[in-house]
Amino acid sequence: MSTVVTANPAYRTPPGTLHTILLAGSVSLFLGALLSDLAYYNTYQIQWSNFASWLIAGAELFSGLALVFALVNLIRAPHKKGHVLTYFLLLLATWALGLFNAFQHAKDAWAVMPAGLVLSVIVFVLACLAAWVGLNSRVGGAP
Repeated sequence: MSTVVTANPAYRTPPGTLHTILLAGSVSLFLGALLSDLAYYNTYQIQWSNFASWLIAGAELFSGLALVFALVNLIRAPHKKGHVLTYFLLLLATWALGLFNAFQHAKDAWAVMPAGLVLSVIVFVLACLAAWVGLNSRVGGAP
């Protein structure tokens, strides 16, 4: 039986329960905003844009708090590179573009489109990538 040992584990411990809930919650809220933008693009009903704005605000709150946890993990990590840094940078990019998306959704009516829809797609993909990297359970040892 062979074992694989990594010299630099990703985390001392895997992300905690609250960190995981915040990260997963931001992904689902960004997905809801994307689906609301798609509905607005197809129906022209302004309420879909308003709903997307509120979902983005909630996702920004969740991802901002997850970003604080990621920053603490980055500070506590013995080596400030690799998996921990990638996760922090992905989450930072998600939060920053999500904030820009929130500002885009603050515009009136159809002025939100198509930039709001494009930003929602980009932010959702970044949130998924951040969750994939951040919740990767392999922290060293056997795969």
